[in-house]
Amino acid sequence: MSADPVDAVVVGAGFGGLYMVHRLRELGMSVQGFDAAGGVGGTWYWNRYPGARCDIPSLFYSYTWSPEVQQEWRWSEKYAAQPEILAYAEFVAEKYDLKRAFAFETKVKSAAWDETARRWTVTTDRGDRVSARFCIMATGCLSAPRAPDIPGQDSFEGPTFHTGKWPHEPPSFEGRKVAVIGTGSSAIQSITEIARMASRVYVLQRTPNFSVPARNAPLTEQDYAAFWEQYPAYRQMVLEGGAGIAGGGPFRSLTAEQQRARFEELWNIGGAGYLGALADLLTSPAANAAAADFVREKIRETVKDPAVAEALLPDDHPIGAKRICVDTGYYDIFNQENVTLVNLRQAPIASITSQGVRTTAQEYPVDAIVYATGFDAMTGALLNIDIVGEGGLSLAEAWRDGPKSYLGLQVAGFPNLFTITGPGSPSVLSNMISSCEQHVDWISDCLAWLHSHDLEAIAADPQAQEDWVRKVNEAADKTLFPQANSWYVGANIPGKPRVFMPYVGGQYRQICNVVAADNYRGFRVSGSADTASSRRVRT
Repeated sequence: MSADPVDAVVVGAGFGGLYMVHRLRELGMSVQGFDAAGGVGGTWYWNRYPGARCDIPSLFYSYTWSPEVQQEWRWSEKYAAQPEILAYAEFVAEKYDLKRAFAFETKVKSAAWDETARRWTVTTDRGDRVSARFCIMATGCLSAPRAPDIPGQDSFEGPTFHTGKWPHEPPSFEGRKVAVIGTGSSAIQSITEIARMASRVYVLQRTPNFSVPARNAPLTEQDYAAFWEQYPAYRQMVLEGGAGIAGGGPFRSLTAEQQRARFEELWNIGGAGYLGALADLLTSPAANAAAADFVREKIRETVKDPAVAEALLPDDHPIGAKRICVDTGYYDIFNQENVTLVNLRQAPIASITSQGVRTTAQEYPVDAIVYATGFDAMTGALLNIDIVGEGGLSLAEAWRDGPKSYLGLQVAGFPNLFTITGPGSPSVLSNMISSCEQHVDWISDCLAWLHSHDLEAIAADPQAQEDWVRKVNEAADKTLFPQANSWYVGANIPGKPRVFMPYVGGQYRQICNVVAADNYRGFRVSGSADTASSRRVRT
């Protein structure tokens, strides 16, 4: 069916999409939202696996745009679990009546730019056909689960689960034998909880990852008082584009004793802030090696079986070059009698059988299989939609050799299409809620500017896009990030072009602000319908 035309379509009801709807309403614009999920929450709607929680402290993993929400909502733990984060999204959506803008359980199939009408036509799997001046993709960076590709999957007679699409009715693993395939963040969080219930857990590991303790604990009144005391400084840091991790001194400026004291301090505090132990931890091989060796030492101290400990030691990438995991007792579970580490480097998986998992060495009979095989990160959700821009160019074709965008906000050839935390922005290497807020605010200000200047459309200039892509690559090349086969470069997806997708060069927010202040330099703009032939490039 065809719906009434709207000013904007928003795809996704996670933290970016919810705030985008709010800002569009403030601008007086009509909006239609869509989400394949049954409710709000984005990745937190789907990722309900046991142990799922944020890896950024809850007090910082929060909106800053609403003083009312900040005052009324109280987090219960230092690192909130999935049910509480989902409840937070529900709370915000209810408070600002945001659900009314969305059609849930509705998957967007396509978005096509009509060059004559200069509008987007968006279609869904429910037969909707909506015309919109602007199309804003708030599809999320980790929202397209990577399906496993293992021979014999359909032959298994027991239940199988994917951490990225966990059932809403939690399965029971009590007294059952469970195989968990994968040892990334989702696996590390879920394995710890599954091991409390199952009679036997086989952890099938191909590549060990670095993980640091969360030191999770209930939040106290003292925690809140300390947070509000430092909040003005934190808010200023966010506005200035800081990463939110307090960095130590450069590696060479500290003695070995000072380095170790810094590592111990942050290890005991817990969390990903460990990566801030040294100012040059992600740029200096020597600094990185020292930080990595400390974590390996902690693993050896924790895991009693020396052979198991050695198998758990990450050895193929610098610490932090893959997303560091934050756990609650992960390494300790390998001291439990019911947990077995299966080293897939020594004996890879041959197939899934009717009764379990067979490696090249033996078969492991199990009652259930959990696939913790990650996501097609940053581009997967966008490419799952058939997006077609000017001249019939599809986004899939435009990104055939890897994603290109200008500032992670727009793609050349796709006017009035915006991507919230798209490739080419800090996104997954930042506090995602803060990054969502920054992009939503930038897009909203851009739309207001277009209206005030009687302009109809805006699109990234191809040369500005090429310049930005080069800047993103140059920034990454100054770090240790490219040394890892990570999902940051799409290495977990067979056939996906190897391109480092996040921007790590710093000062990102300031760059975006300067572009906007300079009349959106690097964007092509066009006038209202009667002057659409008049096109200008802001250079």
